[in-house]
Amino acid sequence: MGSQRAVAQVPPESRRARREAELRSRKPSRPLPGRWLARGGVLAALAGITVVLPLTQGADPGTGSLVATAQAAEAGLPNTVEALTSRPVDTAPPASIAASTGPVDRSSFAASRSFERSPLPGCDGTTRPSGANGQLATEDLCTLWDGSMQLRADAASSMAEMNLAFRAKFGRDLCITDAYRTLSEQRVLKRQKGGMAAVPGRSNHGWGLAIDLCSTDTRGEVFDWIKENGAVYGWENPAWALSSGSGPFEPWHWEYTRGVQEDGEYYSS
Repeated sequence: MGSQRAVAQVPPESRRARREAELRSRKPSRPLPGRWLARGGVLAALAGITVVLPLTQGADPGTGSLVATAQAAEAGLPNTVEALTSRPVDTAPPASIAASTGPVDRSSFAASRSFERSPLPGCDGTTRPSGANGQLATEDLCTLWDGSMQLRADAASSMAEMNLAFRAKFGRDLCITDAYRTLSEQRVLKRQKGGMAAVPGRSNHGWGLAIDLCSTDTRGEVFDWIKENGAVYGWENPAWALSSGSGPFEPWHWEYTRGVQEDGEYYSS
C-alpha cells in the first residue's frame, strides 16, 4: 500500500508547471506594432471612401462640378446654381395680412400720444361741467395728483403743468388744501370764518377755478417761485387778495384767471 501512494502522488513542481502553462494560455496576446499600423491604414482608407463616395455620386463626369442628386430632385430642393441665381425673396406681406391691416388711423394715434404726454392723463381740458356754482357735475371735473381734490378741466390741466415744473425745481408736489367746493361746503366755511369767506354761491372755488395753498408754500423760495411762474400757467393771486387789495389778505388763494374772467366771479381789485 505504501508503495502505491508514492506512485499516485504528483510532485509539487509538476503542478506548478501545469498552472503556469494554463495562465500563459489564458493571457491575451498583444498585437505587434506593425499590425496596428496596418489596421490604421485600413480605417483611414474606409473613412476617405465614406467622404468621397457621396460627392462623386453627384458629380458630373465631364466637368467635375456638383449636380443635384436624385434624392434632392425628388424633394424639390434647389441645386447650388439655382440657389445662387434665384430671384430675390419677396418681402411684401401676404395679401390676406395687407388687406386686414388697413391704413393707420392718425387721429387715434395722435390722441393716444396726447394722452401719454398729458400732465393729467384722462383729463380733457375742453370739457365744461354742467351745473351752478357749488353744484357742478363732479364727473366732468378733473382730479388732481393727490387723488381727491378737483378742478374744472382747463384749470386742472394748467395747474398740473405748473406742478410738473414745480416738482422739477423742488422735488415734490405743490401743497394744496382746497380746490372745488360744493355749495354745502361753502356754507359751512362761511359760518366758521365769517367775513374771511365768500358768500355761498359766489366763490370761485364753487366753479372749480380756485385753489388754496398750504401755508408752507406761501413763504420763502417756494412762494417766490410760485409768484414768478404762476402767471405763465394762467394762475394768479388776485388783486383783491393782495395786502393792498380790497378784500382780506389771502396769499394762499390763487385763481385760474382766464376761466374766472369768462365764467367765474371776477373782481378787478
